[in-house]
Parts: sequence; C-alpha cells; structure tokens
Amino acid sequence: MTEFFKNAFNDMKESAKAQAQVDKANFNAVKAESRANFEENRGKNTFAKAKADAKASWEDAKMSPKERQAKVREEQEKQIKEANERQRAAEEKLADLRK
Repeated sequence: MTEFFKNAFNDMKESAKAQAQVDKANFNAVKAESRANFEENRGKNTFAKAKADAKASWEDAKMSPKERQAKVREEQEKQIKEANERQRAAEEKLADLRK
C-alpha cells in the first residue's frame, strides 16, 4: 500500500514539473508576442485612433445586453475558428517534420 502512494506522489511530482515547463513556455511565447506587438505599434497610437477607439467603446456601452451577448458570442466563435486553424497548421507542420 505504501508503494502505491509513493508511486502516485512521484507521478504527481513529475506531472507538476512537466506542467510547469509548459506554463513557462507559454508565458515566454505570450511575452515575446506582446513585445513584438508593442514594437510594431510603437508611435502609431495617434489622437484620431484613440478617438475612434473611444467611440467604438461608447457604442459598445450603449448596446442592449442581448446585443452585447450576441457580439461576444460572435467574437468567441471567430477566436475558436482561428485557434482551430492554428492548431491544424501546427499539426500539419509536425506531420511534415516526422516524415
């Protein structure tokens, strides 16, 4: 019985280490993407763009709850499609590398 718990805790320990590595890699990827986006948009936030963004925000604030919910669902579906496309592309790339 003690061997079972010993093995279970060792498995959990290894799993936690692996998940920490995955989290660290994801964090570094997001950090690099954020930095790239920042550098790309540096100096492009003009008064006109800020005004347009504020107007869009105001239009969103005036939406009814049903309209806002429909807009959020539409954006979520779009993000899911994009994520699925990225995943498909990554899987194709992985399959090409294995050949």
